Amino acid sequence: MKAFVVGATGETGRRIVQELVRREIPVRALVRDLAKAQQILPEGVELVVGDVLKPDSLRETIADCTVLLSATGAAPSFDVTGPYKVDYLGTKNLVDVAKEKGIQQFVMVSSLCVSRFFHPLNLFWLILVWKKQAEDYLQKSGLSYTIVRPGGLKNEDNSDAIVMRGPDNLFDGSIPRQKVAQVCVEAVLQPQAKNKIVEIVAKPDAPAQPLDALFTSIA
Repeated sequence: MKAFVVGATGETGRRIVQELVRREIPVRALVRDLAKAQQILPEGVELVVGDVLKPDSLRETIADCTVLLSATGAAPSFDVTGPYKVDYLGTKNLVDVAKEKGIQQFVMVSSLCVSRFFHPLNLFWLILVWKKQAEDYLQKSGLSYTIVRPGGLKNEDNSDAIVMRGPDNLFDGSIPRQKVAQVCVEAVLQPQAKNKIVEIVAKPDAPAQPLDALFTSIA
């Protein structure tokens, strides 16, 4: 197994890279800023420069990778096309190239509430709408996939237990990014995670369960 991580210098992406390295899974990280990536990411990670909006750069960099983990997301800005370009078009390009290159598992970090059009986050240029369109495109692609919909993201880890449900069952709650990274990496290792949408939050009063059992519990 060799993992291709997109959005690797973002707050969630860098934690995905760290988790892969911790599990001794070879990693190739797609980055736009090489100097920034060298400062942020662990030693031993293969860094390649590319852009999800440039499919040719993806074809050159995915190469011999077998699984793909995408943690891309449009940064808040005044560019009304940002979520369309990054969250939808960028993911669409990734899916197309992943299919072309024979990627065995595609893990996409999405968001809770993507099915709720009248959600406040859609005031940010319909970001949830475009994430949902990207999810749909991945589901219809024929690739083996896991779509991870986390609640509100926290930079600090905690001891709360992960709660996992199927699509459109959780509508509030938060979760540390480190736990999101753990779920994403486990998704490429567990056969029972394939072709599922999972929603995740963390709660202090929830019973702790191993991730393989959580994935198995989702229909």
